[in-house]
Amino acid sequence: MLKEERQQTILSEVELHNRILLTDIAETLDVSIDTIRRDVKELDAENKLRKVHGGAISLGFTTNSARNANIYALDDKVTIAKKATTMLKDGAVIFIDGGTTCLELARIIPEKLQLTCFTISLPVAMELSNKPNVKVISIGGQIAKEAQIAIGANAIHNLSEIKVDYSFIGTGYVDALYGLTEFDWDIVQIKKAVIKASKKTVLLSISEKLNSQHRYKTCDISSINTMITELDPDDSILIPFKNNDVTIL
Repeated sequence: MLKEERQQTILSEVELHNRILLTDIAETLDVSIDTIRRDVKELDAENKLRKVHGGAISLGFTTNSARNANIYALDDKVTIAKKATTMLKDGAVIFIDGGTTCLELARIIPEKLQLTCFTISLPVAMELSNKPNVKVISIGGQIAKEAQIAIGANAIHNLSEIKVDYSFIGTGYVDALYGLTEFDWDIVQIKKAVIKASKKTVLLSISEKLNSQHRYKTCDISSINTMITELDPDDSILIPFKNNDVTIL
């Protein structure tokens, strides 16, 4: 495989999943980790992604100010966020996860809507602080610098003491058979705690993530009450999820 093709694969993966591990890409492309490390270093120098220890993250994932072209599939994520707002009602107590799709939801919550919103995400908390009728409660804990979310025992304990009406969460990978998975063990533990703290869990996911999986399991697909994608709910790719009693929006 040519270097240009290899680097395009790296960019595609980091844009889709926000974060990647060098070991995963090296295995996928059947090349050495040193080769992938050099590719990532070059892409970082060209300002196409950001190199971090053991992997890389998308530029859109690191940006929490204005919308920009670095956010992958932004139009699809806005579509998902708009669908999610139809579930919100005055007086609801909700949780919003970290990640670019959840940040879009935070951005477009109607100004007049009265909500109490818990979050582990620093960018989401900052965005919600601009909403005059949203009470924002930040779940504290150790900050995962790349994902900009709270993780660890303190965050998990704080989540164990609440019960929200809806949690709106993202995921790195989702499959109708294997459920939700991630490559980061700490993030899996915090997402498990979020699901336990929720009366109903709503998954926000672009369709490109469907039918993918990784090493650490967050939950079975049956733990998800509603899944929102940018697709029409009757799209055939969503049938396996419907067959698992997941409501599709």
